[in-house]
Amino acid sequence: MTIKSIPGYRLGDTTLPKSPLTMDDLAVLKASLLFGENDVMALRRAHDVVKDQVEAILDVWYGFVGSTPHLLAYFSDAKTTQPIGAYLDAVRKRFGQWILDTCRADYDVAWLAYQDEVGRRHHRSGKNKTDGVSAAPHIPMRHVLALVLPISVTMKPFLAKKGHSAAEVEEMHAAWTKATLLQAILWCRPYAKDGDF
Repeated sequence: MTIKSIPGYRLGDTTLPKSPLTMDDLAVLKASLLFGENDVMALRRAHDVVKDQVEAILDVWYGFVGSTPHLLAYFSDAKTTQPIGAYLDAVRKRFGQWILDTCRADYDVAWLAYQDEVGRRHHRSGKNKTDGVSAAPHIPMRHVLALVLPISVTMKPFLAKKGHSAAEVEEMHAAWTKATLLQAILWCRPYAKDGDF
């Protein structure tokens, strides 16, 4: 599968609205998260570890969402409450690419614009529009932030599968956790009133 064949994938799309956050804003946020160049390098190493495990990682995450009714509801028809298979499939493709993108992020203006877009896709201002579905119209911010934990904790066993030392696994896992939290924070911008983010 190529990136161009992923429905709704728009990282690097020059038609996306620019994020209102500046590169300086991003630098300050990264500093607050203790996210530095060592983390970027650890994520690059993590990419090589997980690139052939993406589907297995997604199986774990989708198993969690599928077995958690209040989360599955956000991927289900608002009227029938039945999961929307095509929506789950489209999101899965983007989610798989997100794993790789998280490991290879450039943290530039295009990346920042896409984080804003992903945030809108969770918020009532853009939920369901990308895929043209009638699922729940909004994901509360508390769930966006809460999912950082399962997405981080469940990654560690995959990072440990290629023979790296415990210290190397810890370094990659810490970087993954910081990068996941960084993105989740950025995805919350549409939820905040002007001036509050």
